[in-house]
Amino acid sequence: MKDVEKSSMKVIVEKGQKYVMNTYGRLPMALVKGEGTWVWDQEGKAYLDFVTGLAVNSLGHGHPAVVSAIQCQAEEILHTSNLYWIPQQVSLAEKLVKNSFADKVFFCNSGAEANEGAIKLARKYAKEHYGEDKTEILTLLDSFHGRTLATLTATGQPKYQKGYDPLPAGFSYIPINDLEQLEEKMNDKVAAVIIEPIQGEGGVVPAEKEFLVKARELCDQYNALLIFDEVQVGMGRTGKLFAYEHSGVEPDVMTLAKALGGGVPIGAVLATDKVAAAFKPGDHASTFGGNPLATAVGCAVLNVLTGEGFLEKVQEKSANFRNKLQNLADKYQTGEPIRGEGFILGWPIKRLGPEIVAAAQAKGLLINFAGGKVLRFLPPLTVSEEELDQGIQILDEIFAEIW
Repeated sequence: MKDVEKSSMKVIVEKGQKYVMNTYGRLPMALVKGEGTWVWDQEGKAYLDFVTGLAVNSLGHGHPAVVSAIQCQAEEILHTSNLYWIPQQVSLAEKLVKNSFADKVFFCNSGAEANEGAIKLARKYAKEHYGEDKTEILTLLDSFHGRTLATLTATGQPKYQKGYDPLPAGFSYIPINDLEQLEEKMNDKVAAVIIEPIQGEGGVVPAEKEFLVKARELCDQYNALLIFDEVQVGMGRTGKLFAYEHSGVEPDVMTLAKALGGGVPIGAVLATDKVAAAFKPGDHASTFGGNPLATAVGCAVLNVLTGEGFLEKVQEKSANFRNKLQNLADKYQTGEPIRGEGFILGWPIKRLGPEIVAAAQAKGLLINFAGGKVLRFLPPLTVSEEELDQGIQILDEIFAEIW
């Protein structure tokens, strides 16, 4: 790490272009330190981090509970294999079950893996209970579920699928919140419907309660599983521990990742007992999934999130932030209202998105532009009111200058 810190940004970029596969349009900056809501780049410049690793660092950077869990577990044991019981994994599974609809948990390493596991589980369950022809997976346009071939196919955005033909068969798509098409597409061949309660990469688009209620009803009618992808919106991001709690609609399967590990890679598939029973030994696995380090950190994260008053404070702060964003949107007449829930908020704008993101970076605020249409805000759940106000002030300055 010391060698990296001593290298200039130019050298890092040159070496990165030479040795790292070109799969990201990376900004010419490197973040080398973080504390709370703040991060510092290679040159020592400080930024308010309202991206948080795309909703990963929900407790901010260097949270004492996360740091302590990593240090303590690293001194004990990092990896054993799922050939043996892992106490930390059992503890995290218990915490997730006791705080959700689910009865069982499978652990993996990422959101894509979690969604891949959910798709496999749905098909295995459908074949076991209803026959070989029940294989169809219904997903939503503008969704995002991962980069494996199956989750890429589940993702309702053709731009991500280009060049990877032939894609796996058995997937179909409808627009979010389109009740008519949902009813038209549902039939006895549908094994599962996959929904993000709020589409993140698609532009911070919430699924309406009426749509989720109808999806639950139709899944019950046609013996299909309802899967909620809460990889980005779960773990307190919306002000509740899980986004499905806002609608009261419970899924059969839910996927988690990102914030669950506080920055350490982890993914999870949660399911009811009846559905989880479709997986038998040998049906699915993950070498690193649920290892002692990741699950010890996951336990620490959950302890913080479920602490007295924590999520209530998130709701209060996020409501104030949303109101201030809406005041700016009204002030500069940008069009559609602010949308989202908790600390996943989107500001729809019809122009200058990349320019606003760049200007914010120059002024010390990190945000991003999602779906080619929305400024997305993902501050840590631990952000202070003062830091949120700093962000609002920077945005006000930018829009005054360039809008």
